Amino acid sequence: MIQSGSGSSWEDSAPVATTAAAGQVQQQQRRHQQGKVTVKYDRKELRKRLVLEEWIVEQLGQLYGCEEEEMPDVEIDIDDLLDADSDEERASKLQEALVDCYKPTEEFIKELLSRIRGTRKLSPPQKKRV
Repeated sequence: MIQSGSGSSWEDSAPVATTAAAGQVQQQQRRHQQGKVTVKYDRKELRKRLVLEEWIVEQLGQLYGCEEEEMPDVEIDIDDLLDADSDEERASKLQEALVDCYKPTEEFIKELLSRIRGTRKLSPPQKKRV
């Protein structure tokens, strides 16, 4: 027998289940709306950039003779290097960033300049129009 007012009947619990289902539908709709306004980067260029940055960290670890966590604060901004007018200016910026390194940096600089050729500067994200 169904008792009313006790909160244990099927009829009393049905609205709760419906409310939970409505909440899930709202979350799905929000996710769908967020998916419409996405940031669009060239994935291939991002992957290339990530590989380059990982190589830089590995090389700096070798130059400084330590792990990334122990490394001095060395900032190498790829976009800043790409903004430079010449390889000489890029090399100068790199030498300035590596001034505290006790090992020779010429090979690293030469290889990095070679690796960034053809790399494009990452532009601000573009919103995908719906």
